[in-house]
Amino acid sequence: MTSDPSGAELDLVVERDSAGLRLDQFLTLRIPGQSRASLAVALKAEAILVDGQTKKSAYRLRGGERITGVLLAPPPSQLAAEKIPLTILYEDDALLVIAKPPGLVVHPGSGNITGTLASGLLYHCATLAQVGDAARPGLVHRLDKDTSGVLAVAKHEHAHRLLVAQFQRRRVRKEYLALAHGHFITKTGRIDAPIARHPVNRQKMTVLPSGRQAITNWRVEEEFAGLTLVRLHIETGRTHQIRVHLASIGHAVAGDQVYGRHGQAGASRFPRQMLHAERLTLTHPISGQEMLFVAPLWPDFQAVLDDLQ
Repeated sequence: MTSDPSGAELDLVVERDSAGLRLDQFLTLRIPGQSRASLAVALKAEAILVDGQTKKSAYRLRGGERITGVLLAPPPSQLAAEKIPLTILYEDDALLVIAKPPGLVVHPGSGNITGTLASGLLYHCATLAQVGDAARPGLVHRLDKDTSGVLAVAKHEHAHRLLVAQFQRRRVRKEYLALAHGHFITKTGRIDAPIARHPVNRQKMTVLPSGRQAITNWRVEEEFAGLTLVRLHIETGRTHQIRVHLASIGHAVAGDQVYGRHGQAGASRFPRQMLHAERLTLTHPISGQEMLFVAPLWPDFQAVLDDLQ
């Protein structure tokens, strides 16, 4: 396929092992050089059909469907490049890894059009505008606004497609550090509880039997007065997963204004939710080498620990 695949006709059969993927994710993996932005245009214009029917980008494939249609050109990006300081942990022609500071929104959303990491990435590397979603250039995963730590970015479409596949197939390892309220009964544990959008407050997530599978493994690192530093390895990447899971077992992340208990003692000590993505292990999309990236604790998090000690 050419570097500009718009106008190309589609006739694909979904393999059984692709069951569960979003429609736009499947198409991104199967069509080299195609971004989610252009796919979203085609799906919204009903130019791509699944078994002869229109489907949204988020449609979950069952396997065995036939996808037909035509690709359309993506709309021009409305995202503006902005000079935002980046803490770069690693960079080459295909991959950029940064340490995201707390307080920085990753990509534009409701109420956050400018001043996002996405704009800073475009300033650092203008060609990212052609990689992935136009509003999320090069991004293959995200962190909450007030979560600090390691974040990976693909610098061209081929790398983006391969990295997205790694995340979707759970072939990356993500480790976090969190300061949680209370003391845990055991030193290690595993939370396997499905997460879904809260039925009343649509800005929140919650544990619901009807939700999507979510798995969090935890290990106690250090105990303080009424608080515990825990290391967490997440096998899935649901929205707010760690915050929801820890709150569900009575150990909300310290400083969490959404999932923490109202009026928790000492809440004013915490400048934000005490959650940090410390380690990310992935396979380099071009060399195939396994790589580990580590982001040291952000100074505000370290200051809280120093005070507790």
